[in-house]
Amino acid sequence: MRKWALAAAMAALFGMGAAEARTVRWAASGDPNTMDPHSQNVGTVTMVLQQIYDALIARNPQLGLAPGLATRWEQQEPNRWRFWLRDGVRFHEGEAFTADDVVFSITRALAPTSNFGIFVDTIERAEQVEPLVVDIITKTPDPILPNKLASIFMMSRSWSERNNAPRPQNTRAREEIFTVRNTNGTGAFRLQSREADVRTVLARNADWWGWREEGSREANVTEIVFRPIGSDATRIAALLSGEVDFVLDPPLQDLTRLRAAQGIRVLEGPEVRSLYLVFDTHRDELLYSDVRGRNPFRDLRVRQALYHAVDIQAIHRTTMRGQSVPTGTLFPPQVNGYVQAEDVRLPHDQARARALLTEAGYPNGFQITLDCSNNRYINDEQICQAIAAMWARVGVRTQLNAMPLAPFFAKIQREDTSVYMLGWGVPTLDALYSFQSLLATRNGAQGDGIWNYGRYSNPQMDALIQRMKTETGEARQAAVTEALRLYRTDVPHIPLHHQMIPWALRANIQMPHMANNQPFFRWARVN
Repeated sequence: MRKWALAAAMAALFGMGAAEARTVRWAASGDPNTMDPHSQNVGTVTMVLQQIYDALIARNPQLGLAPGLATRWEQQEPNRWRFWLRDGVRFHEGEAFTADDVVFSITRALAPTSNFGIFVDTIERAEQVEPLVVDIITKTPDPILPNKLASIFMMSRSWSERNNAPRPQNTRAREEIFTVRNTNGTGAFRLQSREADVRTVLARNADWWGWREEGSREANVTEIVFRPIGSDATRIAALLSGEVDFVLDPPLQDLTRLRAAQGIRVLEGPEVRSLYLVFDTHRDELLYSDVRGRNPFRDLRVRQALYHAVDIQAIHRTTMRGQSVPTGTLFPPQVNGYVQAEDVRLPHDQARARALLTEAGYPNGFQITLDCSNNRYINDEQICQAIAAMWARVGVRTQLNAMPLAPFFAKIQREDTSVYMLGWGVPTLDALYSFQSLLATRNGAQGDGIWNYGRYSNPQMDALIQRMKTETGEARQAAVTEALRLYRTDVPHIPLHHQMIPWALRANIQMPHMANNQPFFRWARVN
């Protein structure tokens, strides 16, 4: 460790006084599969890296925009935004933060190996104007660029280049580079040690610029110890025994017991995340089916049949124990563009499902494999088990292939799947993010279809997405509404529900419950 970083670590621990040192032991079911801040746009990665890295623009506890590494910004021309940077900021290893690091970070996020293209898709380049002033030039006017930049972490150019990491890790190729296990941010905590799938320790950065900001002045956490614990029973036993202090994802069946437990609090609220079943509508023949020579998911009637077969109320009542919001649309009401009139599901109707399968030429159904994570979303494997049974009742014999999040994401990103369940958050809180990521045709354009691994493609949908990128006001909302209607009628996915997120923590810990399911320990206080 460099002397500067060691001094900062000692100041973090002892500068507050030994009596004030506070450790929070945090557990969740899954572990980040990388420490590279531009490689994987996945919540399990972001939840740790946001403690370490900062963006130009931050989010407040209500998920509104706030100054981050940029103290202010303005759109000077239709295609030019200017950002004035915070003075005196240093990375954890001592390098001063300047406009050159912003230029580098934006360029790095634009690289082909980045999974953050959706946030920089309209950016042509970044330019240094002065050491603490940077311009971002877009290819077209982008009315929501500040919302996107809140998700792009800033890195040190000199550190990245010195450690042979000028571009993001290529996770599809299972590449191992320095940034997979090492970090150097400007954030409230720095990485002290990392043992993948076992333990990650973060130490307070005493020199973080934000400790004097409103919301963080009373924060007193000096150390975070994160442990992935895959077993629900073991994770909750660790909380109840005092072995851990905070569980991000308590199982729903344990909430009643946790609410009654002495010294434990349960925080609850809706998450800006929706779950869907996604079809491979691209291949001529599915990889994992007994149908030969054709792809049943290309037929709207088959997609409708499987939609009718899903009893979402049974999943809500039994599998989710009431802790979900069934939906028929792409994103929840907190997202700009939501239209209640388009939030309508196809009804559960097994007879109609069987009739549609017969009409489509599958009177005896067919066999299919459903890919699913088992430690990423709330009761994810149980949801998929329920759906597999429901599809089997209408003749679609479904083999469930459930696996931990790291191999699951690697599998679907290789497009090695025929149908899978995906949960999708909306960090920009704007409709475009979901449409562009999940439904735009994958044509090589930066960000378009970046998570569209079923390869859905509809020129009408693409045209509406292009309108969302540049139009404003009523014209933009009209495009969103029409796209939501097309989503409902074309059935590229089967929407399931919006997640409700409970957190379980010791009663002496105060921290805001975030609708993006991302804890921020820079606002946490241990009494």
